[in-house]
Amino acid sequence: MDPTVAILILAAGASTRMRGRDKLLQPIGDRPILRRIAETALKTGMPVWVTLPPDAGTRQAALDGLSVRIVPVPDAQLGMSRSLVRGVGEVMAEEPGIEAGLMILPADMPDFTTEALDGLIHAFRSAPQQIWRGSTAEGQPGHPTIFPRDLWPELAKVTGDEGGRSVLLAHRDRLSLLPLPGTMALRDLDTPEDWAAYLGRPL
Repeated sequence: MDPTVAILILAAGASTRMRGRDKLLQPIGDRPILRRIAETALKTGMPVWVTLPPDAGTRQAALDGLSVRIVPVPDAQLGMSRSLVRGVGEVMAEEPGIEAGLMILPADMPDFTTEALDGLIHAFRSAPQQIWRGSTAEGQPGHPTIFPRDLWPELAKVTGDEGGRSVLLAHRDRLSLLPLPGTMALRDLDTPEDWAAYLGRPL
């Protein structure tokens, strides 16, 4: 049986660079980006968790009707590591399989497709002891990243405002890159200017 790949969407950030707007509720077409990312992840058929900050009623409402597990992050203000630690803890409790993988999927990157996520999952299943990371065609590392099950305890101990950077550095000999189309692996939307440029409209 193929290893499960749990998908953890990190959506507990404060959108501090958006000058009062919530970047995860900005619409692409007729859907907020957060819902768009969650739907893309769910179409892989893998289980999906979403971290959310305190008082995230509007973000949670954006996920209404979707079969995702919500992970509250009451200390989200302490940095990205808190989302990762709490999310990994929840996934570990439900996915005990020793060959399972954990995909860390940012919620502010608009270009991900289900086909790209499926490709990364397929690559992981072909070599489940490797860390699989999306990249550009030129080999520049980006997102998302799938961590093998034996590294989850290390992810559950990260601190500060980092994702899994320290774990990646400690195990760089196990890193494999999978090129994704265009700038998919790198493009994120953090500011009003980013959004205006992406959507081709004025601020």
